[in-house]
Amino acid sequence: MEEPQLLQQQEEEQSQSVSLQDCLKLLKGEQDEQRLAGLLLVTKSCKSDDLVSLRAIYDAVGPHFLDRLLRTGLGKGVVSSGSGENRDAYLQLSVSVLSAFCRVSEIASSKEMVSKVPMIFEVMSMKSGMPVLEECYEFLYLVSTASEDGLTAVYESGGIKLLAHQMSALPDGSRLMELATKLVQLMLKKLSQGIVENDHLSELSVIVTKIARQFALLQNALKFEALHLLSAIFSSEYSTLLHDALRVIQNENWSNHMRDGVATILQNRVAPAEKFEALILAESMVSIKGEGWLIGQINLPNVQDPIPADRCLLLVLESSRVEVAVLLNELAYSKYEASKSSSSTAETIISKQQKVTVVFSLVEKIIKLISNIGETEGHVLDENTFIKAINGLNETIGVVLEYLQDAKEHGQKVGNDLLASVRLVGSYLAEAPVACEDKITELLGYMLSVEGEHESSPFYSVCFLLPMLCQKTMKIEGCKLLASSGGYKAVLDCLMKLIEQNRNGVENNGCIFLACDTIMNLLKMEQITFSEDESTFISLLKALALWTEKTNDQSFIMLASSICTLIFDMTSENALLNHPSFSSSCLDSLSRLIARSLASWGQDMSDAAKADMDLLEIVTAGYSRWADRFPQIQKAVGR
Repeated sequence: MEEPQLLQQQEEEQSQSVSLQDCLKLLKGEQDEQRLAGLLLVTKSCKSDDLVSLRAIYDAVGPHFLDRLLRTGLGKGVVSSGSGENRDAYLQLSVSVLSAFCRVSEIASSKEMVSKVPMIFEVMSMKSGMPVLEECYEFLYLVSTASEDGLTAVYESGGIKLLAHQMSALPDGSRLMELATKLVQLMLKKLSQGIVENDHLSELSVIVTKIARQFALLQNALKFEALHLLSAIFSSEYSTLLHDALRVIQNENWSNHMRDGVATILQNRVAPAEKFEALILAESMVSIKGEGWLIGQINLPNVQDPIPADRCLLLVLESSRVEVAVLLNELAYSKYEASKSSSSTAETIISKQQKVTVVFSLVEKIIKLISNIGETEGHVLDENTFIKAINGLNETIGVVLEYLQDAKEHGQKVGNDLLASVRLVGSYLAEAPVACEDKITELLGYMLSVEGEHESSPFYSVCFLLPMLCQKTMKIEGCKLLASSGGYKAVLDCLMKLIEQNRNGVENNGCIFLACDTIMNLLKMEQITFSEDESTFISLLKALALWTEKTNDQSFIMLASSICTLIFDMTSENALLNHPSFSSSCLDSLSRLIARSLASWGQDMSDAAKADMDLLEIVTAGYSRWADRFPQIQKAVGR
């Protein structure tokens, strides 16, 4: 059986050798007609993967004739003394052989081929026929991959604009679409934030919407090409600009396609890296379209039965939960267990921290969605889904708290990953302040001490926890916890920094109100004592005095005077004036503050004063308790 096959193979090789020799003889002829015949023979007999023959044929015909042939096809010259007839045939032949020759990387990277890029773009703008168009894309792709000069030529000739214009008309899943997708991937490295902002923002948004369709509809390798490309785009430095451009696109199909694609990837067995890329897309889509994007109809190819609208939400939450557990475990190992001499340790930690940022952002947005469900965007979750989501969030936050516990035990307080962990915990506890109570009791003081890498002292960690602290300190147990852990000092320091920022024109009113309410909750609890902290409270009095001297905001005035009133319960005018860091001018400012707040009491109260009635009652009641101990304030009020 083997002998006939061997004979057949030998005959094929001989036949191919004869054909090659015939081609070379014609291509070396003196007449253009001979060369044309040789090139036609090449298209029929030479295999695309026979790189040796392609090289020999290219050397035989030479770049000069190929250039004349292409120009003739474009109506810019002739290849023989006859005329420029049959231009379409010449153009088809020229592009076919050029794309074939470029399979040899040395040819594709040559100056002769790179110089033809603008002419190929001209062909693509003239011809919409699929055969010649596909070979044009093939040529551009091969030239772009062969050399940096080739890629630069494709980009500078208007590659992004051309692809944005043509991709909408390319058939789904076609070889053309595959080549276009790969070309976009290659040209991404040429894009910077400035270039995108000035030149390519609209084109890139069009490309994203077309690739999103491929991502949703295809079930082959091109689906993953689309995934990789979309992930690269949304992970780039210009992603925020792109988010803005995509928000204004009226057609909602592309966002539905993105949800379909993400759900397909997350519910199937794919590589972990590809699941993470799907999470990158989910995080970007939530940033663009809002948390409600996670809930919506899913349409999957070859699936007839309706898919629950909450499927994407649960898939994203479960995948994020797994990623959080894996990434934090790997981060902890890299930071505390891996060899410190390893040159890759720092790079590994940075890479893991960047990934943690993505999944933390997703989990935080899911928390927001769950907390607002039924109130915004008209979305409703059934009880079973709601329970699954809450259980998933509880488990995720538990893992994050374990990571913080590990950091505490290793004496680590500084790190953006630690700060991000505190932020996520704070987001969840703002909605569920009684969750994970035992662990929060153990870690509260530590979490309030966490700093970002560029902070000189804890600030953002306290801001992230303020919504939870404000709720917890409404009860005596929460006040005792904050006082016993020493965390109230962090809240006092945070408020003073917020006040300083406000005086310098930086508005963060939400945090200011939360910090003030938390401190007032503490001060109102008679069972709570603050030993040896006179200096801290005096610093706060001075900050409040300076802040309110130059503000007319009634809410700020009432908040400040309420806190001062509660602090005055613990001291006297003489004690304050005897303190080395407290001055009589500060007491003058505080006197004016209390007088201003009490002056709003009466029959003709403004609407702002009525809104702050509870604060006014604190000041009024407090003044009646300590007025005799503060004669200067009493004098200011009596004027």
